[in-house]
Amino acid sequence: MATLSRVEELGAWQQARALVARIYELSKEGGLARDFALRDQMRAAAISVASNVAEGFERSGRAEFVQFLSIAKGSAGELRAQLYLALDQHYLTEAEFIETKAMTERCAELVSGLMRYLKRVPHRGNKFKPPAERAPRQP
Repeated sequence: MATLSRVEELGAWQQARALVARIYELSKEGGLARDFALRDQMRAAAISVASNVAEGFERSGRAEFVQFLSIAKGSAGELRAQLYLALDQHYLTEAEFIETKAMTERCAELVSGLMRYLKRVPHRGNKFKPPAERAPRQP
């Protein structure tokens, strides 16, 4: 795997960002827009996926990154459960549910794949290198 310098390069983060956009799109109108508790929980879970991927990436340590990815994966599971609840309340059509659930599952798969990769590479992270050897962060 090539060295990535920005979280925006990660497929898991890109998928999470698209997932946030989808949840906001679905929750702007209709019954879901008026169910403030479920709407806000769904938005928070989607935001948590993207945010935890980004925060873990910026930590500069492999173990911390894996920890934050685990949280992101849990948030994806939470969102998947909430999609079922929105479907049960007839806030989503079957097609909207299927499409968004697939996006959520894909995001979780990408996060899981990244976790597996990080667990098997020997590099512990930039913060474990002597200061002179650390790669500078690019803006």
